[in-house]
Amino acid sequence: MREPDGPEYAAPPVRTEADRESAHRGEPEAPSRRAAAVAAVVLGALLVVVVAVMTPWHPLPGGRVAADPALDFTRDQIARSKAFGAALDPPAYAGLAIGLVVALGLGLTPWGARLLGVVTRRPDPSGANPPLRLRALRLIAVAVVLSALSRLVTLPFAAWSESVLRRYGLSTQGWGSWLTDRLTELGVSLVIWIVALLALHLLIHRFPRHWWAGAAVGGFLLVTGVFYAYPVVVEPLFNSFTRMPAGPLRTDLLRMAHADGVPVRDVLVADASKRTTELNAYVSGFGSTRRIVVYDTLLASQSPKEVRLVVAHELGHAKRGDVLTGTLVSGLGVAAGACVLYLAMTSPRLLRRAGVRSAADPRSTALLLATVTVLTLAAGPVQNLMSRHVEARADVHALDLTRDPVSFGAMQRSLSLRNLDDLSPSAFAYALWNTHPSGPERIAMGRAWARLHHVPVPAPSVRP
Repeated sequence: MREPDGPEYAAPPVRTEADRESAHRGEPEAPSRRAAAVAAVVLGALLVVVVAVMTPWHPLPGGRVAADPALDFTRDQIARSKAFGAALDPPAYAGLAIGLVVALGLGLTPWGARLLGVVTRRPDPSGANPPLRLRALRLIAVAVVLSALSRLVTLPFAAWSESVLRRYGLSTQGWGSWLTDRLTELGVSLVIWIVALLALHLLIHRFPRHWWAGAAVGGFLLVTGVFYAYPVVVEPLFNSFTRMPAGPLRTDLLRMAHADGVPVRDVLVADASKRTTELNAYVSGFGSTRRIVVYDTLLASQSPKEVRLVVAHELGHAKRGDVLTGTLVSGLGVAAGACVLYLAMTSPRLLRRAGVRSAADPRSTALLLATVTVLTLAAGPVQNLMSRHVEARADVHALDLTRDPVSFGAMQRSLSLRNLDDLSPSAFAYALWNTHPSGPERIAMGRAWARLHHVPVPAPSVRP
């Protein structure tokens, strides 16, 4: 079968032609592949244990509570929520599907190698490895092409989703600002891609049989670095932050954080209203970078009691170290994924399908993209499952801290209506998209908390 045009990298000089041929057949790779497979299983098992132990499966004694949207939302409100979901589902599912199809099409057929062959050149005919600088430039070109293409094919569906958000009053952005955000996202992802690719290929060339070990360690460290840098490097690219003016609310929030044992450096206001009408707040950063961030939309539309409850929820995340736990889980997932990636990129069958000889060829990045896409998609529902329980525990923390289930229920109802949350999602959509319990579930848990603590139970908001 004819190889597509493009660079074909020679193996390190210490390997003979016979070695290269047998490596292409996968024979000498067998011990390394076995070691990578064992590492993937061990890391995967460790990940399962961490998730099982660290996930608060029963944040409130008594188990899961039954939720009934009709108790707190009118028929018109439920119908509007369903209509919004029905309008948003087609672009969401179509974008997900087309992104997966393109990634698999590029990675599991020679088309990806042919496309990337256009932006790379053949090495020296003598068979020597190209200089490091030339290899780096080729990898950067490959990263730019694949990142831009991945964003481009899903851009129409993202624009479709944006038009739905505008129609329902959830987006306040102009198209120019929206496109600028997409370009910024592309730039951030491209920087991460380039760093990861350069490091990975350096490992591949230095340790052709054992690069999976370095990739696992490097992936874990990269995830940790991204989590730490995100609040001070990435967040300011999308929002401006100003200190909340001195006053009763700022003093109350700082006092509440201090009483809760959560050291907070500052309280900031994000100018979210320039993009959305959604309401939110969060505690961001680690150590000296930790701060409470409140959306200006939340301050403009909610009472101080409800703002206090939202922040109390976020303090629950900080006190329990949920960001650190999430970093650990993500890091272990990436480390296990690096081992699986090695198995995919040293599989003779997959390499033949991708139209490349080895993982050292920059064109194999298309196969890497396909593998990462599949692993990410498979991990999503598991991450969401853990996230929903963590968010429920933060709700319980907010209730414990404020002891105000009435305001809690009012706040959750307001958030659900303002954000047009799906009030009764299907099991499939719930697993695929929901990182938080639904609004009715959170309200029902507030009532269950009130019964447990023998305080007045919030009455239904909708009278029969």
